[in-house]
Amino acid sequence: MQFAKAITKYVRISPRKARYAADLIRGLTVENATLQLMYSKLRGGRLIKKTLDSAVANAETLLDARRETLKVHEVRVDPGPILRRAKARSRGSSVPVNKRTSHFTIVLTTGEK
Repeated sequence: MQFAKAITKYVRISPRKARYAADLIRGLTVENATLQLMYSKLRGGRLIKKTLDSAVANAETLLDARRETLKVHEVRVDPGPILRRAKARSRGSSVPVNKRTSHFTIVLTTGEK
């Protein structure tokens, strides 16, 4: 089995929200995964689809694999650095605002044994 991989880093979406879209495509073929993400209303679906397309392009160039034979082997959404901000509240106080980022990793495999 051969593997092709694509990584997207510092995406400005919370990892928890992006994992909903990642769960949709885990273990599917590339054709079905693309359809799932394309018609999903999740914002993470659009972002993960870009990473999936990059992984497919890597597989086609490096492994000479055809799109129809590729399968999603692994989808990982890891937390990235947190942008910490403060929001002003009443009486001169403030509350923290955490703007979370994510790192996407998609590994594709060929259907051959």
